[in-house]
Amino acid sequence: MTISQRYASVLAWFEQHMPVAETELHYENPFQLLVAVILSAQCTDKRVNTVTPALFAAFPTAEVMAASSKDEVLEYIKSVSYPNSKAEHLVGTAQRLTEHFGGQIPDNIDDLQTLPGVGRKTANVVCSVVFNQPTMAVDTHVFRISERIGLTTNSKNPLQTEKQLVKHIPKELIPKAHHWLILHGRYVCTARKPKCQECGLQPYCRYYEQHPL
Repeated sequence: MTISQRYASVLAWFEQHMPVAETELHYENPFQLLVAVILSAQCTDKRVNTVTPALFAAFPTAEVMAASSKDEVLEYIKSVSYPNSKAEHLVGTAQRLTEHFGGQIPDNIDDLQTLPGVGRKTANVVCSVVFNQPTMAVDTHVFRISERIGLTTNSKNPLQTEKQLVKHIPKELIPKAHHWLILHGRYVCTARKPKCQECGLQPYCRYYEQHPL
């Protein structure tokens, strides 16, 4: 199977079996999504979704959060991972948004990465989800299953994975493909024990070729 055939088959399967694929983070506007994605680093979406309703009620805009303190924000996010640094990042991001971007979320990766706590993965998520741009965020799930399935080869880091994926996935599918891969990695192609017996990608998967049931 060529790499082009593998991509075509995998994407066609996802298109048929997962026509709706969206982030599992709860948000109502770009600012809320950015905050939620910052909080989701090394933390589950489920956990983030438990703290954001009260957080968003207390700090509905970048301007309101910018005028608060780290300790005030910390009170709302103590149950997420690394709450102290994330509280500091959130206030710093809100201040930079207010001072440099009129309180609005930038629509490009370079500007987003000037915000405290925002790396390439977070910037890619925001550009993809909010602005429907062909940016591929590579988290642990995307990194793992791209290599397992055979969409990437010998990828050493998330940037290498990102470059290989965007090279082969049609631009218009990249925002959805990001969620396809995340959700598949989260619920089927799990890290320690992939559920190959219930996976529809068996015929196209490099890992399954080498580890048949």
